[in-house]
Amino acid sequence: MCKLFISADPQLWESTTRSLRIDGMVTSVRLETFFWTVLEEIAGRDGMNVVQLITRLHHESIDAGHDLGNFTSFLRVCCGRYLALQLSGHVPLDRRIPISGIEPEAVFKTERGRIPLDKGGLREH
Repeated sequence: MCKLFISADPQLWESTTRSLRIDGMVTSVRLETFFWTVLEEIAGRDGMNVVQLITRLHHESIDAGHDLGNFTSFLRVCCGRYLALQLSGHVPLDRRIPISGIEPEAVFKTERGRIPLDKGGLREH
């Protein structure tokens, strides 16, 4: 089983730092090649480059009231969520279909239906 992971191309886990500007502030993001590749795919689906995508994620997260103390971790989770949503069929595998056309509330409703509530009304994982 582990050979599927340990024999993968080592470049996938090599880290690269990219500098970018968000609202006039220069910042840097260090991610593994695997995550940069996924971010490029996500961005390309909606006609953006990676910097535009990251800026948009940052703005929308702030607008939603999120604490982005570890923004790099947030970006990794975004990549994982994107891939999981593809596996579940919520995001089409066809990269020509923009993500912006997907209705988030419909996805959330389906996801909520799959995670059972415990006796206290909380969702179990």
